[in-house]
Amino acid sequence: MLAQEVIRHKRDGQPLTKEEIDFFVKGVGDWSVTECQIASFAMAVCLRGMSDGETVELARAMASSGEVMDWSSLDLGGPVLNKHSTGGIGDKLNLLFAPLIAACGGFVPLVAGRRLGATGGTLDKLESIPGYTAMPSTDTFCRVIREVGCAVIGQTIDLAPADKRIFEVRLLCGSMESRSLTTASLLAKKLAAGTQGLIVDLKCDTNPDSDALSLDDAKKLAAVIASTSKIAGLPTKVVLTDMNQVLGRTVGNALEVAEAIAYLKGDKRDERLDAICMDLCAEALTLKGLAASDAEAREKLRHALDSGKAAEIFAKMVAALGGPKDLIENPEKHLPDAPIVRPVYAERSGYVRAMDLPAVGAAVTALGGRRKTFEQTLDPAVGMSDFIRIGEKTDKDRPLAVIHARNEESFAQAAKIVQNKVQTSAEKPTEAPLIYETITNL
Repeated sequence: MLAQEVIRHKRDGQPLTKEEIDFFVKGVGDWSVTECQIASFAMAVCLRGMSDGETVELARAMASSGEVMDWSSLDLGGPVLNKHSTGGIGDKLNLLFAPLIAACGGFVPLVAGRRLGATGGTLDKLESIPGYTAMPSTDTFCRVIREVGCAVIGQTIDLAPADKRIFEVRLLCGSMESRSLTTASLLAKKLAAGTQGLIVDLKCDTNPDSDALSLDDAKKLAAVIASTSKIAGLPTKVVLTDMNQVLGRTVGNALEVAEAIAYLKGDKRDERLDAICMDLCAEALTLKGLAASDAEAREKLRHALDSGKAAEIFAKMVAALGGPKDLIENPEKHLPDAPIVRPVYAERSGYVRAMDLPAVGAAVTALGGRRKTFEQTLDPAVGMSDFIRIGEKTDKDRPLAVIHARNEESFAQAAKIVQNKVQTSAEKPTEAPLIYETITNL
């Protein structure tokens, strides 16, 4: 069997056998399959699609390309729960989900990633914490899960390495839109992590000019994820959430870590961020019996926050993975600061009615806070805080955002983008719902 034969079969619209998929993924893992062939395979799947059965076989093959975690020998005493997000501007929910679920009796081995062409992924945010080891050994990963209850790490060479290689090629070859490849990738990581219950946060945008998933496309992807995860034997809930505006009040890696810490401590909680966090975490607790009802789940989550237990678990996780022991108490002491911190105001007052999120991402690019290639180094300190929400009024006393910049030139570029791409009107608009739909495979 040859890799080009597998590519040709999919290019011509033929279903791939388990043997063909296993052969190709094995070649990805041992590097006998080239990046050119991976790109060709990914594009063939993007254009021709895969059945649910093919998608599951691809996920299983990629998960099996490295170590598959088996938590049964550790006798954890609670279910292993996980979360996946398609990402969004200001999405720091992984930093909240893991300690909250751990505080309520679950165990969360959350494998996250970097991002291209958008603000930083969860891994980029965590690496703004001095000393944090985002790529620990498997032994360290297991120890932190057992002792702390959660660990948010990057995709190491031991966990689904074939998926990691395929994903990185996909980012560069224009095949990220494939529902089959997206589903197989997320399932591979979660199966490799030994997940027993999964929450998928599927971001969608009702703005037709956005490059995010439309509501219709999100529903189609959710159906694929639900059906394939059922075949894989993984209880899953897919939650379609709004991505019409910045999630929370910050955009930028260290700034988002600071907002997550403030949320966990109760110093400051944005209402929309809090509402969606509670929704996703409550779905997780009811998925595997940690709560008998939505009301009980929310009560447990509030107690985890108000008692300080979730914040304590986050602090223990950071310390166990090499970060500062007093990060929760003194985030300003450890998280990097930008030398220029200044507000940007709208050119005319009014109610915010819409914001162009790809443009907000472009503003972060101008500041140096997102990468175009994996080799590019991010500036963890830059970004925006106090970002205005849709429906709020901007005037001379209320800026659109506070920009954190490395120099005057990047500040001016980011400020111009924000001024031009956050739209205002005389009438107060109606905000989109936070949750559009929840799809389950139970």
